[in-house]
Amino acid sequence: MAKTRALLIAILLLVQSAAFVCGQTPARDSSSQRKTSDPYTGDLSVFDSPGREDRLHVNHVMDLLGIVPGKIVADIGAGSGWFTVRAAKRVGPSGLAYAVDINPEAISYIGKRAEKEQLPNVKTILSQPDDPQLPADSVDDVLLLKTYHEVAHPVLLFQNLRKSLRAGAKVGIIDRNGNGEDHGVGREVVIREVERAGYSLAGKYDFVKGDKMDYFLVFTVRP
Repeated sequence: MAKTRALLIAILLLVQSAAFVCGQTPARDSSSQRKTSDPYTGDLSVFDSPGREDRLHVNHVMDLLGIVPGKIVADIGAGSGWFTVRAAKRVGPSGLAYAVDINPEAISYIGKRAEKEQLPNVKTILSQPDDPQLPADSVDDVLLLKTYHEVAHPVLLFQNLRKSLRAGAKVGIIDRNGNGEDHGVGREVVIREVERAGYSLAGKYDFVKGDKMDYFLVFTVRP
């Protein structure tokens, strides 16, 4: 009798435990909880302000990313294509520059810009917010220029990006310190999220703009 009672108690406890586990809400990616800024949808020409190339030290940025003739580069969150055209000129006719954006107006704008500037090595991609939709094993270098703070699920985005990266690929992020909804996000937040997606920090710089609010981070895929 005592054994039967003990067995019934054990079964009851097991059922209760299973019900508790099944009733729990799965843990969500903490990166989805942080604040983000609304993607820009205004006049795209504002990104081509005079002197921006010098203020952002874009040539030094491309040097650190290893963007040289023949490379294939992706500009994620390309906007007006400001960086895309500079990367396309750097990699030359033997290379390729992907302009990736979720905004159809930006994609159209860049397509016309590339035609006007006679850059046949620019290819546009209308992407999804969590997936750049780049071809597999196709990209040597990536830059997100003042875009990361708009990404609601960065871990998922960077996980999806991995399949498109070639061996030794470098991924750069330029952004400014902020709270997520003020068109900036803390660099340590970025480092934590990108590392969770399977990358390693390869370089951390603050030469971008003299006020030290902007930072430049370089990542590689973790083996």
